[in-house]
Amino acid sequence: MTKRVLVTGAGGPAGVAVIRSLLGRDDLTVFAADMDGWASGIYLVPPAQRRLVPPGRDDDFVPAIARMVEEDALDLVISTVDVELIALADRREELAPAVLAAPSADTLNTALDKMALAERCAATGRTPRTVLAGPDAEAVDWEFPVFAKPRQGAGSRGIRMVPDRAALEALPTDEGLIVQDFLPGEEYSVDVIADAAGHVVAAVPRTRARVDSGVAIAGQTVRDPELEDTAAAIARAIGLVGVANVQLRRDRTGRAVLLEVNPRFPGALPLTIAAGVDIPSLVADLFLGRELPASVPFREVASVRFLEDVIVEVEDLLVSDHAGRQEEL
Repeated sequence: MTKRVLVTGAGGPAGVAVIRSLLGRDDLTVFAADMDGWASGIYLVPPAQRRLVPPGRDDDFVPAIARMVEEDALDLVISTVDVELIALADRREELAPAVLAAPSADTLNTALDKMALAERCAATGRTPRTVLAGPDAEAVDWEFPVFAKPRQGAGSRGIRMVPDRAALEALPTDEGLIVQDFLPGEEYSVDVIADAAGHVVAAVPRTRARVDSGVAIAGQTVRDPELEDTAAAIARAIGLVGVANVQLRRDRTGRAVLLEVNPRFPGALPLTIAAGVDIPSLVADLFLGRELPASVPFREVASVRFLEDVIVEVEDLLVSDHAGRQEEL
């Protein structure tokens, strides 16, 4: 029986990758949504399956998704945007009978709070020393330089190098900063999927050879047991069910340790899919109640990203045209 799936965040690279993956399945009907009518992923699906939604922080966002569930008879909702995931996870019962394909609210909140994440994962032995800026950080005998970064937030925004103790003591204490050991080694992203029991089905490490706006646009998958085991341990520690991107970096001794966790589909997902682990399809099966394999192997492949145009008939646009006329709203 065909299931009806809504994918939001259709303007981002993760949304496009998820939509393309699911469109390859005969047992799914895919709807695509975004807050922006120019989002390219919207136009990968037929016109009758394109939707506009309010921003994830808007009070009407969750009710709007709930209305779509009812009107479109949706079975599954997949969001690829952090702010939307938080809003939906706290109110997932409002989407019934559709299922939200996302980790629990506890897992999401832990992953998106770097201090809480470090504390939750400390028992794995794979976290850098992490303390709050201020008296806690000043009491530590650091090997400088160290890093300071916002407790919440993604990518490299707000990160600063702290070269010495004077700079450490000058850090503001009103910005929610944490201080961590400097990790000078190579960075890896590990795409992880865990089943309903929290068993890690696959952990696929990849390099970040070229990065644009925080998204890897070139890299390769690598077979490395240390990276795979470390990411799996982190996933288990936060109670992951579903998908997450675990970012690791090697410390001064060469060990792979935790950098951060993005509890959503990554932008470089096409590489992991090409390597043999079709995470969007596995996630769809997981949250539709289907059993996943115990493990999914992958191979080493590389990718580079290029610009691709999606050509759309003017009358099919979900935005105002140049004359100010509103199309299909």
